[in-house]
Amino acid sequence: MTDKIKGPASYFPSIEKTYGRPVAEWQALVRERLPAKHMELVSMLKTEHGMGHGHANAIVAYTLANDVS
Repeated sequence: MTDKIKGPASYFPSIEKTYGRPVAEWQALVRERLPAKHMELVSMLKTEHGMGHGHANAIVAYTLANDVS
């Protein structure tokens, strides 16, 4: 039995299918804007790249949570 992917990463297949770019590229865009605030990064993905709020939030949340400085 395989575990179902939970949390922000559960959005990744849909994000890649919807926007045609791998998640790694979206994460790179987020990292380029650091040290911006979470919602500033979400807003950037939405306004500059046309990403929906849920997808943008998932990318930002996952990236920030997994990038330990």
